[in-house]
Amino acid sequence: MSTLSRVRPVRSSGAVACLALLLASAAQAQTALPTFPSAADTDPVKLGWMQGSPPPADKIVRFADGSVYQFPKTRWSFAHFRQLGPTTQVSRGLGAPVPLPRAERDDLDALSFTPLGRQGSMTWADSLGANYTDGIVVLHKGRVIYERYLGALKPEGQHIAMSVTKSFFGLLGATLVAEGKLDENAKIAQYVPELKDSAFGDATVRQVLDMRTGLKYSENYADPQAEIWNHVRAGGVLPRPPGYSGPQTFYEFLLTVKKEGEHGGPFAYKTVNTDALGWVIRRVTGKSIGENLSERIWSRLGMEQDAYFTVDSVGNEFAGGGLNTGLRDLARFGEMMRGGGQFQGQQIVPRAVVEDIQRGGDRSAFPAQAYPQLAGWSYRNMWWVSHNEHGAYMARGIHGQSIYIDPKAEMVIARYGSHPLAANGFNDPVTLPAFHALAKHLIATPR
Repeated sequence: MSTLSRVRPVRSSGAVACLALLLASAAQAQTALPTFPSAADTDPVKLGWMQGSPPPADKIVRFADGSVYQFPKTRWSFAHFRQLGPTTQVSRGLGAPVPLPRAERDDLDALSFTPLGRQGSMTWADSLGANYTDGIVVLHKGRVIYERYLGALKPEGQHIAMSVTKSFFGLLGATLVAEGKLDENAKIAQYVPELKDSAFGDATVRQVLDMRTGLKYSENYADPQAEIWNHVRAGGVLPRPPGYSGPQTFYEFLLTVKKEGEHGGPFAYKTVNTDALGWVIRRVTGKSIGENLSERIWSRLGMEQDAYFTVDSVGNEFAGGGLNTGLRDLARFGEMMRGGGQFQGQQIVPRAVVEDIQRGGDRSAFPAQAYPQLAGWSYRNMWWVSHNEHGAYMARGIHGQSIYIDPKAEMVIARYGSHPLAANGFNDPVTLPAFHALAKHLIATPR
């Protein structure tokens, strides 16, 4: 992922908007925020997006014309991706859902904190609108203490997780390593010989898991020549121009990725690593990612809903950001991670894998200049690790998607959002202090 000096509003150009959507989740931009209509003024229900039979022409959201990625239409589309393209199921199984216990609190909305780099305080309630929150669930000691839905997302609905998806892939890959089914020191080509002549051929599984690969691959969406363009076109994430003749799937694109520099250097966030890992997982297990996620996790947590992946033309899951889930189910997953991989007495994923994520990666390999709001953080198994006094760690996705786990506070936050700007550097000044302030509040005022 490249650090950008300028980020333009995603309004008029479907192409720019789409590429902005794929901007790496923690990109930082050193510029003033553009002005956008408020969350209340862009409520997709009030604006009437996709309402009526048929909807009025000016209220239709389509994939083909790029409007699916244009703010404020994203406030509808992020909660309705299944209506817009091909998907594959992540089954919850046939058992009854396991209800989450509830102990809702009425003292959280008034909680105040100071956003990073700003004067004056903000309340928790105000932070929801500031970050264009579509839905948020807070668990404390495994109980729902706070739950809100705004805009198009409903409790029974599903929302795209964006790059939170990567953390699921990383967890599956690390689990296969722990089980001895993958050798983290083995070269990718050992598992996928088709990649031997690509940049991934001599990269190790560990280097891919931690995104410490030397790849000629830019995610600078302002650059029309950036490799991310070809990546998303190949997978059908971006509408293809007339006469397009490039790679037809995510995996075909992987074959074209060239090496730049050496593997094992600094962390460099590049979405294409997750597609390579996905191919390895599918090859080693003989199953799709949807099947793996269902069998290993989704069907074992008492989920309320199936999840689904957006897929390319031959059914390969979009590893970089294609998972869609219900919000409470995302919180259940986070609670399993907080429990050391255990949920309701079952060990779902190895405790050693969760502990490895919590410890984080090599902090000296984390380029602090690219992530000034994440100074002191690290990246491990496709999770973001804060190394703060609470040991908090996150799954992060563009436009504000989050799973935030604070072990000391015994707190999990699952949030879906549709911030008009992709990079989390635009919502982090509110998000990070708000989440940490809530954690400290729960420690100070237990119930």
